Amino acid sequence: VPQHPPCPQSAQYGSCSLRKMSAIEALELLDQLVDESDPDVDFPNSYHAYQTAEGIRRAHPDKDWFHLVGLLHDLGKVLALFGEPQ
Repeated sequence: VPQHPPCPQSAQYGSCSLRKMSAIEALELLDQLVDESDPDVDFPNSYHAYQTAEGIRRAHPDKDWFHLVGLLHDLGKVLALFGEPQ
């Protein structure tokens, strides 16, 4: 399998040296972001994360890892607050 060179974002953010935060802090930061994919939504972006996790929990109550993935699925969007495009 050929190896691909690391992407520039991996080099820039991979060491986690710019800022460290908990998942909850990142969820709270999402609320400062206007999501380009859904700019007209009247509720905070963190609400979408909780809503997704809860929907997955109802549909798959035995898959706690899946509930967590639903909660965290948009956390990468906080990079837009640090100059990355959405």
